[in-house]
Amino acid sequence: MGYRAGRTLPFRVEAVRQLLRRRTMVTAAVMVLLPVVVWAAFAIGGTPSGRGNVPSLIAVATSSGPNFAFAVLFVSSGFLLTVPVALFFGDTVAAEAGWSSLRYLLAAPVPRGRLLASKGLVALVFSAVAVVVLPLVALAVGTAAYGWSDLRLPAGGELGAGTAAGRLLVAAVYAFVSQLAVAGVAFWLSTVTDAPLGAVGGAVGTAILSGILDAITALGSLRQFLPTHWQYAWADLLQPGAEWTGMVKGASVSLSFAVVFVALAIRGFRAKDIVS
Repeated sequence: MGYRAGRTLPFRVEAVRQLLRRRTMVTAAVMVLLPVVVWAAFAIGGTPSGRGNVPSLIAVATSSGPNFAFAVLFVSSGFLLTVPVALFFGDTVAAEAGWSSLRYLLAAPVPRGRLLASKGLVALVFSAVAVVVLPLVALAVGTAAYGWSDLRLPAGGELGAGTAAGRLLVAAVYAFVSQLAVAGVAFWLSTVTDAPLGAVGGAVGTAILSGILDAITALGSLRQFLPTHWQYAWADLLQPGAEWTGMVKGASVSLSFAVVFVALAIRGFRAKDIVS
């Protein structure tokens, strides 16, 4: 049938390669076990309480399965969810370069654009699964431990369990979308370095720096353009009438960062001299 660029490095082959790697298995184990660890902490420590009279998700975490799932998403939305996304995207090209197999892949020949597309798509799917699985497992663990009942809102009132489950799924999807800025940075760094840990660490460091800058109130409205500023915007779903403005702004900022850095990755990788 002859050589066809579109048939090189198919998604299925790359997905199986990445699925069998140890870091994928470890990430999956962490995402599945974290809700169990949080449940154990509540079981040992007793009924959680908020700070002072300030309502919080943690204070109502043991009220129902949906409450527990939202509490787990809350405690993991910052640093924890950043790590698997940075890991999957930062490991895309840099790992092949580190193994000295990148030049052999391109000599196969796999077009550079095809290689980036296949690896980027696999990283996107694996990252999405890692982020979305966490609250879904937490919902199952919480329901087994505390029952399937209405969501008790921190500020007062309740939402039906079915409505709460739907909003939990929306919150999980948004939590992933809010991490796409980190994904873009990690993907770009993976094309400019031969050290996977450098790409992963650089992306995580960028998220930490963004969080530090977001805490500086003197920056005023400029903080709205930081990718971490809107990472908890999904909390606007925890009211009788869901508010979407913050999530729309957060998704726009995160997607903008992702597009810019993916474009930089493609542009730089196409002209890069591959020696490893």
